Amino acid sequence: MKNEIQEKLEQLAFDCTTAFCYGCYVKANKGVCPQCNSDDLMRHLEGVGCEWGTDWVIKHILQEELTEIDTDEVFEESIRGSYSEVTEVGWMKFDTIDLMKSQDPISWRIAKDEYIDYLEQDEEIVSFDGGSNYYWKHDLESL
Repeated sequence: MKNEIQEKLEQLAFDCTTAFCYGCYVKANKGVCPQCNSDDLMRHLEGVGCEWGTDWVIKHILQEELTEIDTDEVFEESIRGSYSEVTEVGWMKFDTIDLMKSQDPISWRIAKDEYIDYLEQDEEIVSFDGGSNYYWKHDLESL
C-alpha cells in the first residue's frame, strides 16, 4: 500500500513540476534543455524553487495539502474511548489520561508507540520519513 501511494505521490510531483536546466537556468518542458541539450535536469516547482529529484516536492505537497497526525491526540482519543474519563481513588477524582501519564510515563509512551505501530501495520496511517510524521491513509488517497 505504501509503495502504491509513494508512486502516486511521485507522479503528482512530476505532474506539478517542470524539468529545469540549472546550468542555463531555463525550463526544459520537453525533457531536454533547449539551450545546451542536456537531459540532466532538476524539477522546478513554481513559487517554491528547484532541486534534484522529487522527494522535496512530495514533502512540500504533504506539508501544504495535509495535516500531520498528532499521535499523542490520536492515542488519547483511543484511551478515552476505552476507559472512563474520570478515575476515583478514595474520595478524589482524577482525569484518567492525566493519571496514567503521571503515574507511569514510560508505560504510557510504550503503549502509545505500540498503538501507532498497530495503526501503521493496519495501513490506517502512513509515514514517509521513518515515523517522524504520519498521515491518514484516506487523506493521502483523496489527495
